[in-house]
Amino acid sequence: MLSFGVTVLPDPPYRRLIELMQLAEQHGFEYGWTYDSHVLWQESIPLLTLAAAQTTTIKLGHCVTNPGTRDPTVLASAYATMHDISNGRMVMGIGRGDSARRVIGQKPVLVAEFERRLVMIKDFMNGRPVDWNEKELELKWVRKELPEIPMYVAGYGPRALAVAGRVGDGVIIQLADPQIIQWIMDVARTAAVEAGRDPDELECIVCAPSHISADLADAREQVRWFPAMVSNHVMDLIERYGEGGEIPTALTDYVKARKFYDYKDHSRVGAAHGEFVTDEICDRFCVLGDSAAASAKLRELESVGVGQFNIYLMTHGQEATLEAYGDDIIPGFAGVAT
Repeated sequence: MLSFGVTVLPDPPYRRLIELMQLAEQHGFEYGWTYDSHVLWQESIPLLTLAAAQTTTIKLGHCVTNPGTRDPTVLASAYATMHDISNGRMVMGIGRGDSARRVIGQKPVLVAEFERRLVMIKDFMNGRPVDWNEKELELKWVRKELPEIPMYVAGYGPRALAVAGRVGDGVIIQLADPQIIQWIMDVARTAAVEAGRDPDELECIVCAPSHISADLADAREQVRWFPAMVSNHVMDLIERYGEGGEIPTALTDYVKARKFYDYKDHSRVGAAHGEFVTDEICDRFCVLGDSAAASAKLRELESVGVGQFNIYLMTHGQEATLEAYGDDIIPGFAGVAT
């Protein structure tokens, strides 16, 4: 059964994130996420802490944090602390680092080091002892009666996806194209099998903007920033793997028209760097249209194994989007008549 999440920017005023998380909870969303880019927006861990204290059921976490700008021991302790405050409602999304690191002049964490840090974080935040920097460490105060904090790993390339398969509880995929999603999950599940893990236990979380409107032209203008954002990762893949190799052309072809990217407009409606994104790519990568069209796209995602659809709520009419999902879309995926 498809579950639903929503990602809200940690943008001032800080109360806005809390209000939208509360509203999402009221409309039946099970997950509330936020970005972790401490220069572009406000520091997100205090905001997640406030959200944890002012909600009751919604699970909370980053989509995504990284183990580079955040020391792994600090990140693990922060999550364990928020897990206590939320009474067991934290979930971690984690990647190698995009805007948070690039904006301060750093590159994404190298894949081998990324995996090493994830293995430690997963154990440490869940109260298991670790050997780190030649020290035996343990968060002895972790509440063992709470459910474990799951770790969902974001990635596009084969090596990062292999880490997700070996270490993660699931894969975070930032686009809603069924063909690409299937390829990504196949890569991650193959790695899970090779590591002796059950590939069917690997959850698939798809993240993308969704603008519910009969005016498709306007909806596409609301989301052109998103495939442009994804193109940052695609350019990294092309640099590493080349074109026409391991990476499907369905993911790489569209970036050929890309000219530039300005992090000052990261995840902003109307960002000039989205000018190269076609209507077709908007439709493939996002969930657009009226409630019926959006539901049909979500059924397609569900049919290829997507377990959670996470709305990137960086469009206009945020309350209207949450209301449309709560009233017209989510009930249809809960076996309740709409």
